[in-house]
Amino acid sequence: MNNFWILAQGGETEPIERTKVTSDQTGQPTQESITIEPGQNGTGPETVQQEPRTGAGRMQLIFIGLMFVMLYFVLFRGPRKKQQQQRQMIQSLKKNDRVRTIGGIIGTIIDIKDDEITLKVDESNNTKVKIIPGAISKNLLQD
Repeated sequence: MNNFWILAQGGETEPIERTKVTSDQTGQPTQESITIEPGQNGTGPETVQQEPRTGAGRMQLIFIGLMFVMLYFVLFRGPRKKQQQQRQMIQSLKKNDRVRTIGGIIGTIIDIKDDEITLKVDESNNTKVKIIPGAISKNLLQD
């Protein structure tokens, strides 16, 4: 039920009139008027108390819920998706792919085992480096 007050105050000798506008079950507005005489402070039994508002509390809960959903996507979903893409890239590596490691070393894959990858770094010296698969940051042939 929607309620709001209209407060009209006259001078010191004029009475104060309060009007409460509500809606009934059919949705039609209804009015209740109360007049407070001068000298009354409006705290007696003739004063109508305003009903508490519950709509604002629901809106705050909805807003807080939306904030938690946004935090989930920003803090958890994004990094998890990036880890999944990294895992797929490592699984798709094959011999003769050119890769860059997290340390900045660029080389060509010459052997792939379950827990290590052998890179050929220098053609003239035939320099080879063994690294773990998680150390590869980018497959340069895919770009």
